[in-house]
Amino acid sequence: MISYNTKDWFTFIFRFHKADTFRTLFPVMIAIGLYTGFVGYMEVEYWQLTDKSNIKNITIMHGMLGFVISLLLVFRTNTAYDRWWEGRKMWGALVNTSRNFAIKLAVILKDEKDRQFFSRMIPTYAAVLHQHLSNEETSMQLFDDTDLEIDHHLHRPNQVAKKMFQKINDLYVDDKVNGDQLIILNAEIQAFTDICGACERIKNTPIPYSYSAFIKKFIFFFVMTLPFGYSFSLGYYTAPVVVFIFYVLASLELIAEEIEDPFGSDANDLPTKKIAESIKKHVGELMP
Repeated sequence: MISYNTKDWFTFIFRFHKADTFRTLFPVMIAIGLYTGFVGYMEVEYWQLTDKSNIKNITIMHGMLGFVISLLLVFRTNTAYDRWWEGRKMWGALVNTSRNFAIKLAVILKDEKDRQFFSRMIPTYAAVLHQHLSNEETSMQLFDDTDLEIDHHLHRPNQVAKKMFQKINDLYVDDKVNGDQLIILNAEIQAFTDICGACERIKNTPIPYSYSAFIKKFIFFFVMTLPFGYSFSLGYYTAPVVVFIFYVLASLELIAEEIEDPFGSDANDLPTKKIAESIKKHVGELMP
């Protein structure tokens, strides 16, 4: 995730980060600029249409559809950010669960070997969950064309949680943990699995295809029809205006696409690896 000073916003205007949408959209913006210039030339110079032509009334359609597309993009961006923020809350819950589990075990367990076991396994769960969510196969588990029968890989977070619960159960059998303590520790291990399931729900449930495809088509046809109506009033200045409108609309869609999947390697994805390292540091302090 990109680290920046939220108050120093003047530098954002003149700095183009590698994750900036301008870099991604630049070739398309050039093509749209050429297309707009060509349409303006054909209307004004070649076909010699005038302001009295009925085609200028297409701007009325753009005025009405502009309001609709703005509502769609606002809803799209808010939905994507909700997914990003929910992912951050889940990893914040993982930090708290790991700390609480380590604190309780540090007090309950007296054997040094038992404490060392959990001192390794608790951070391991966070590291394994990070790798699990970064795996592209996880995001395709609910797709219709995915054959789960040929996937022989084990669910690694579940394997780590199983080992921790097996150790807790062994401690109970050996009378190192009583029944009340077993119930308390079992709730902590269950919280690990609940967090994993919530993150998987975000990972493998993308925005419905029809909705995402409709917004892209809407933006494309909206921008492609802009030069036909505005060439009469703006002339060749229509080209930079249309390019700027496309940049704004397409950038919002690109930003939403990036943040709707917060578990990955994109610049704006959640720093799950750093959070896992932080968990390892804090658990090591509680259970040295």
